[in-house]
Amino acid sequence: SVSRRCLSKDRAAMEAFVNLFSYVHAFKIRCIVALLSINCCAPNAAEAQRPHIIHILADDYGWANIGYHREAGDTDIQTPNLDALMRSGIELDRFYVFQFCSPSRSAIQTGRNPIHVNVQNVGPESANPKDLDGGWQGIPVNMTGVASLMLRAGYRTHMVGKWDVGMATKSHHPRSRGYESWLGYWHHDNDYWQHTVDRCGRKVMKDLWRFDSEHDGPAYDLANGPHCSQKNQNPANETCVYEEEVLTKRVKEIIHAHDISEPLFLFWSMHLVHYPLQVPDSYLQKFSFIRNNNRRHLHAMVNYMDDQVGEVLTLLKDRGIWNDALVTFHSDNGGEIIFDEMCGGNNWPLRGGKFSNFEGGIRVNAFVTGGFVPQARRGSKLEGLATGWDWYATYADLAGIDPTDHLAASSGLPPHDSLNLWPWLSGARSDSPRKEVILGETTSLTPNGDGHTVVGGIIHGRYKLLVGANARKWNTNGLKYRVSQDVLTGPSWPNRTISVKPMLLTRHCGRTPEIGCLFDIFSDPYETTSIATTNTTLFADMLARVDELQQTAYSPVRGSKDKGACTVAETEYRGYWGPWIKEPFGSSQVPFRESDADEVDVLYAV
Repeated sequence: SVSRRCLSKDRAAMEAFVNLFSYVHAFKIRCIVALLSINCCAPNAAEAQRPHIIHILADDYGWANIGYHREAGDTDIQTPNLDALMRSGIELDRFYVFQFCSPSRSAIQTGRNPIHVNVQNVGPESANPKDLDGGWQGIPVNMTGVASLMLRAGYRTHMVGKWDVGMATKSHHPRSRGYESWLGYWHHDNDYWQHTVDRCGRKVMKDLWRFDSEHDGPAYDLANGPHCSQKNQNPANETCVYEEEVLTKRVKEIIHAHDISEPLFLFWSMHLVHYPLQVPDSYLQKFSFIRNNNRRHLHAMVNYMDDQVGEVLTLLKDRGIWNDALVTFHSDNGGEIIFDEMCGGNNWPLRGGKFSNFEGGIRVNAFVTGGFVPQARRGSKLEGLATGWDWYATYADLAGIDPTDHLAASSGLPPHDSLNLWPWLSGARSDSPRKEVILGETTSLTPNGDGHTVVGGIIHGRYKLLVGANARKWNTNGLKYRVSQDVLTGPSWPNRTISVKPMLLTRHCGRTPEIGCLFDIFSDPYETTSIATTNTTLFADMLARVDELQQTAYSPVRGSKDKGACTVAETEYRGYWGPWIKEPFGSSQVPFRESDADEVDVLYAV
């Protein structure tokens, strides 16, 4: 290609061009269209009907932590805005994701079942130099993200909040995944007041990054004063702003500045309600009637999240965006209950929670709403299967673009698994296109460690089969063929009277009917009684399907924590995390994604 030939002749000049190119990335497609008058990209009749899309992803949001899943009159949880949004749209009652953070987010961004993109929760400092495509956290380099599709279709694309799908190189940056701006953090979480997470030696690093047309680097200007904390929210002469307030402010800025004549794709990935349990004092005081400290904090965080969503909803209506918008809301996984009560989550009456393939870990609060939802579908509740990775094809269809990932195919990576839900959501068809959900699992020995990709079960129609990993996992007490968190909590959990340690409670889910875990999740949604011994043929058929799917699993070695991440964080970024590997592909290739290299060729020709 032109870019590689230029690089071999004058590497320094090309690298300078690449750096400049990265800052104009957000505008290059429109410039190419304007200069070359590419007819295939001209507006058509369908484009006039393309909706604005606002995708709101909550973090660790438990099934029982939203008002519409509580008993009428319950004041323990207060989510009036979310409840109203659900009632104005379509409730997705059987919506599934992965059992924890990074894999769910990798799946949503790429349209792939986690077994075909990532089932590991390794930290973003991970690297395996032997695999330059998949040897990192999160999404392999040569997979196309949903924002890239939307940008190609003429949408303005913005992201706010948690990333958690890769950090090592420029290719892992949200910019290289199609976003025109981003304010957020790379890791699984950070401190809501100090933005700190993980250490380099004895020093705690910060994680907050801002990327837009003027800046691409640590958000130094948004740092709070050194004494700002959960216990001291008003230190004298210091800035002290709750992180979720900072993120919501950015969401509002994007909406305020947006030209509503162009379609908007806004991915709002909230920190709330992920641990640590931190929230402004004014919200904590509203829930002083809750005696359990962790539940009080979590429910205050939920109420804060609800208020933020409500404020953004009002702005969408004020700006005239709401009437032409599709707003998606769901969690990345179930509420976290595994470590007794320390995280405050609750998935009652579902079994288990985050880090488990029982329903409480993977079946989550979800709905779509907005003026784009057909009037006849508003207020409905759909029982068909749907997943987090189905938005990829759904959004592509609404944008009028082919979701086929040619880049991944050329690199030998799995294709997307996404199904277009819109005909079902809009009422054009009566049933969901999704008939089965593959449940991923990992053999990791630690919560944030690497392991092998495993198919841990499958949902087909009303039946669900769970198969524990043949490994001594951290969350199964070192026992094989076990599924973690075989526990039901209660409507008011955690509480002061009952101490349950879900991590210690596992169920044997093996490969014979006698120790099998086969459930009818329509008649037994709490997964109380296995029907494997009375449905041996069904059990055998579903187990065979699990084994068949295992042959398709994508299982790269993600590597371990690279010391270079700390070196760059401490020096170049002055105490903040960020990309640290400048040229991961060797001396003969440009230091960013292959798809971007192709676009450099076009720009160079212009």
